[in-house]
Amino acid sequence: MSAAPMPRSSPRARGWLGWPLRVADRVRWLWLRALGPLAKPLVRDRELRVAVAGTSMIALALVAAVLVPMWLLALGPIVWGVPHVLGDVRYLWVRPGLHRRWTPWLLVAAPLVGLSVTADPVWGFVAVGGAALAARGAWWKKAPVLAAAAGLLFVAHRHAFWTAVIFAHAHNFVGVALWWVWRRRMGRLHWIPLVAFLGASALLTTGLLDGLVHGAGALAAGPGGMDVYYHLGSLAPDVPGMLAVRLVLLFAFAQSVHYAVWVRLVPEEDRRRETPRTFAATFRALAADFGRPLVALVVLAAVALGVWGALDVFAARTGYLRAVLFHGYFEVAVAALLLVEGGRPRARTADAPA
Repeated sequence: MSAAPMPRSSPRARGWLGWPLRVADRVRWLWLRALGPLAKPLVRDRELRVAVAGTSMIALALVAAVLVPMWLLALGPIVWGVPHVLGDVRYLWVRPGLHRRWTPWLLVAAPLVGLSVTADPVWGFVAVGGAALAARGAWWKKAPVLAAAAGLLFVAHRHAFWTAVIFAHAHNFVGVALWWVWRRRMGRLHWIPLVAFLGASALLTTGLLDGLVHGAGALAAGPGGMDVYYHLGSLAPDVPGMLAVRLVLLFAFAQSVHYAVWVRLVPEEDRRRETPRTFAATFRALAADFGRPLVALVVLAAVALGVWGALDVFAARTGYLRAVLFHGYFEVAVAALLLVEGGRPRARTADAPA
């Protein structure tokens, strides 16, 4: 394949992020050129591109979860946490236009603020019930969601700690499920990442990879004193033996895939065009959704979190996780709203300005 011409960044991209964006676009162009004939189908076929990207990231997450899980748990939130929450809010709140409706602000966003302040999971399920009430749909559709939210709210009230632990694991799978239903697909290539994700999860939980984990010394002390015993206390308390360790490894793996969903896969699924954007065009689309001042604040927050992590990885990770307690319940709440209103998430963003 002849080398494609290097795309030029728009003058708009020549501001405070212009140079990094141009470098990123140049590196990707060199990578595509190195792929030769393989680059053309990847660029033209979204289904193929998503399948390849998703499966590759799942494989990488599995290898990291087996070889360096403590580092994955420590650094993953610091590196990918802010971008993935931005993706959450962008594709589940802004692009579907929920931010233009007052009822989701009152019935979903307000309880999530309560969750952020109190760390009580009860508020998360209040938001799920509120999402059903805010949805535009028949009451016979709202009733099952409200009943489920009420039941989970009762359980969360009686067993707040265990609810938080179980939900921490479950929300990683919620992101994968949302990616799965995001848009109507013409082919079956999207099955490949899903099967890879479920297969890798099974390998970790059944213990088939225990020998590799022990052989690699993967359970040794992690950065900031966050060794496997630290994570056992928050992710698998009172779970016996190696099953507890496997749950920690599963969380490290699934959390990484969850980040990949919101940073890489959902943006591909939601885009109007089949071919990928340049990084400069991606930034312009992001600025169109949020406005440049807010994007600048998010970039500064991500950089500040990285600097904090370099100085004190334990404090940075803990501070980030405390600040984004809401986001897992936010995903479930919006999923409940979409369930009542019907249709795939992509249908809600088809007319979004960016």
